[in-house]
Amino acid sequence: MEKSEIQFKSFNLSINAERLFSRLTKLGQIGRDGDGKLTRLAATDTDKAGRDAVVVWMKEAGLEIAIDRIGNIFGIWRSPDAEDQAPILMGSHIDTVINAGIYDGCYGVLAGIEVIKTLREAGVVPSRPIAVAAFTNEEGVRYAPDMMGSLVFAGGLPVEEALATVGIDGTLLGAELERIGYAGTEDPGFLQPHAYVELHIEQGPVLERMGISIGAVENLQGISWQRITIEGVANHAGTTPMAMRRDAGHAAARVVTFLHDRAISSTTPTVATVGCLHFEPSAINVIPSRATFTVDLRDPNEQRLKDEEAALADYLEKLAAAEEVCITAERLARFEPVIFDDNIAELVECAADRRGLSSKRMTSGAGHDAQMIARICPTAMVFVPSVGGISHNPREYTSESDLVAGANVLLDVVSRLAGVL
Repeated sequence: MEKSEIQFKSFNLSINAERLFSRLTKLGQIGRDGDGKLTRLAATDTDKAGRDAVVVWMKEAGLEIAIDRIGNIFGIWRSPDAEDQAPILMGSHIDTVINAGIYDGCYGVLAGIEVIKTLREAGVVPSRPIAVAAFTNEEGVRYAPDMMGSLVFAGGLPVEEALATVGIDGTLLGAELERIGYAGTEDPGFLQPHAYVELHIEQGPVLERMGISIGAVENLQGISWQRITIEGVANHAGTTPMAMRRDAGHAAARVVTFLHDRAISSTTPTVATVGCLHFEPSAINVIPSRATFTVDLRDPNEQRLKDEEAALADYLEKLAAAEEVCITAERLARFEPVIFDDNIAELVECAADRRGLSSKRMTSGAGHDAQMIARICPTAMVFVPSVGGISHNPREYTSESDLVAGANVLLDVVSRLAGVL
């Protein structure tokens, strides 16, 4: 489809920027500790406080509130002329990492509410219902896997299995959702979307460095998470000759170097990260007997991702023999690359052009709820620049002009999908 084939009707609406910024700021204050650090892990008291605020804002927008059994929150605008139509769904998440910024996830949820509020205030009558979702446990910090709420909603994980998940603090997700009052009654998937659009900060440096306002996200990298355990022999750091050691710490360091060197020397977009690393007995004068660490592999091509997994497995086998250690690997999560809907990505480009904004097609390097919802309906994402490419960090920042631009593009795309434009 050529861009010229998509014609938007005359449409002069724009979101209320002051209202959006005010809510982003208010939500960004919920969950701060005595040092000012922002943390809202899934199903905690601070998550409850954030959810409560979002529900209030959804109700202020005139939305019907529905909560499913995994705790996903939906604000639904049911068009009187389209009760039997599948809705256009927007959304993201409001749970955070530890010591987070204020935009990741929250921007997509609050902008979705703002889109509906803007349309309702203008007296618009869509030909489809429009809804916004706040999905549970997208970050996966307290409970694994990440993107759990949207995965359960899309039918990729049984709800009972998800509710039985044990967190890093020993709690059960189901019990914690009950405790905070967000164990809903709707079965996951009760709402079947016609299409899903997620607005998000890029969390990377591409748009800012290229001076581009809008990213029309057409695909998302596949993700492979593993936990590697290396068993060696603890011994005295001073009396054990180097050649006589079975050093789990040294073996782990070799894996880290292997992954880095392989990725950086490749001409592909593969990335590899060791994000967690722990030695036992963790004493300065004892050779580590055990090393446990995580490996995060990502690539937008499924075959390349499989090749990287195979290369790592082969290296670990050879390393175990060379270092005389025992190595085991546990898969934590595995998601194939996702191809988003080309027509919606095209709408994003055309909406940006209509607003006088530059845009480009791009790949998402991070995982998002959109990759799960893409299993059940046409899906795409809208990115706006992240200053310095920083995210999962209190220095995460996107300018107000870019936030407004992204929300207005979302407004146009959703309006077109809902028959308004």
